[in-house]
Amino acid sequence: MHAWLCENPIGVEALTWKELPTPEPQADEVRVAIRAASLNFPDLLIVQNKYQMKPALPFVPGSEYAGVVEAVGADVKHLKVGDAVAAFGGTGGFGTHAIVKAALALPLPAGFAFDDAAAFVLTYATSHHALLDRAALKAGETVLVLGAAGGVGTAAIQIAKAVGARVIAAASSDAKCALCKQLGADATINYSTANLRDEIKALTGGKGPDVVYDPVGGDLAEPVFRSIAWRGRYLVVGFAQGGIPALPWNLALLKGASIVGVFWGEFARREPQANARMLAELAQWYAAGKVKPVIDQRLPMQELPQAFARMGTRQVQGKLVMVNA
Repeated sequence: MHAWLCENPIGVEALTWKELPTPEPQADEVRVAIRAASLNFPDLLIVQNKYQMKPALPFVPGSEYAGVVEAVGADVKHLKVGDAVAAFGGTGGFGTHAIVKAALALPLPAGFAFDDAAAFVLTYATSHHALLDRAALKAGETVLVLGAAGGVGTAAIQIAKAVGARVIAAASSDAKCALCKQLGADATINYSTANLRDEIKALTGGKGPDVVYDPVGGDLAEPVFRSIAWRGRYLVVGFAQGGIPALPWNLALLKGASIVGVFWGEFARREPQANARMLAELAQWYAAGKVKPVIDQRLPMQELPQAFARMGTRQVQGKLVMVNA
């Protein structure tokens, strides 16, 4: 097998494409021949030694991928050789093969394309868990999605619309806002040119959004939280802008608002049955055409450094997917 190996987590430039021994699965594992893998922001952080999970060196990055089961461990009962699966293993995806715990491999229903599957689990599970479990979003409520043209943002738009919410999508360019409208957003805000608070006030009749979905953090957080509705729920999803905001606590008091943490990976570990039900519902929604990943580009696996460079330009709309021929 071949894979991108991280032997020194100082950044993307230290990754090397190497031939490695093809591993055999342990009793509770499967080996997957990878057809497609997607880039997520944590994949960048982990090779920079900035992510909360710090795998033992050396390791193969790539948290999310899809492919075909090639070998199964002795204790695995729900998967067999030849099954199509999607996996979120944390590492291992940027190569031709990966070993993953069988419990983390999701069997794919017929017709689920590998490139869609590789761009599905993390973003849609995060957004579903955030909006429906953590925020208890209901039909008719208004959701403000920040970073709305990114991977989790585009998933959040689709999921919010699937349950009947009104969506205001905020993004950093007119092109990204146009994409959000295509995905079903009811209104958009280009926060690189418009006054974010003024636009939120105008689009909500002064009430503010019931739910804020924030994977961006940084200097957007405080002005948006100041605009939230009474009993609003502010979802802390991530910090793509780089800075972790510090909010004055009196803002939560004055609005009767909640600051709600979202950590899908830990939810999946602690509540596996609830997570399995959620993933099954998302697979049904995909089959019904309610949700579909937005793929910015498909690139050969060997071009991973170029894909990381494109991610760094902040021009990506949806997800970048690496494919093995």
